[in-house]
Amino acid sequence: MEIIAKILIAIVALEHIYILWMEMFAWETKGREVFKKALPAEMFKPTKGLAANQGLYNGFLAAGLLWSFFIEDPKWQTNVALFFLSCVAIAGIYGAVSATKKIFFVQALPAILAIIAVLLKSF
Repeated sequence: MEIIAKILIAIVALEHIYILWMEMFAWETKGREVFKKALPAEMFKPTKGLAANQGLYNGFLAAGLLWSFFIEDPKWQTNVALFFLSCVAIAGIYGAVSATKKIFFVQALPAILAIIAVLLKSF
C-alpha cells in the first residue's frame, strides 16, 4: 500500500506542477482550452496575473507533496502528505462548485484516493 500511496502522491504533485505551468505561463493558450466553458474567451488576457498567482499556489501544493517524500520520520511524512493532499482535495471541491464540475474528477478525486491510500498504509 505504501508504494500505491507514493505513486498517487506523485501523480497529484505532477498534476499541480502542470497546473502551475498552465496558469503561470500558458494561461492564454492552454488555459483557454482547459477553462473554455468556465470563463469567456475575452477574460483570459485581463485575468492573466490572477491566474499566475493561482499557479504559484498550485506550485506550493506540489512542493509540499514532494517534500513529504524526503521526510524520514514516518508519522511526520504521513501528516505532511495528508495536509497537502487535503488542501488539494478542498481546492478541487471548491473549484468543482465554483468553476466546472470536471475539476472534481481531475483534481479532487486523485487527492482523495491518495488520502485513502496514505491512511490505509498507516494502519
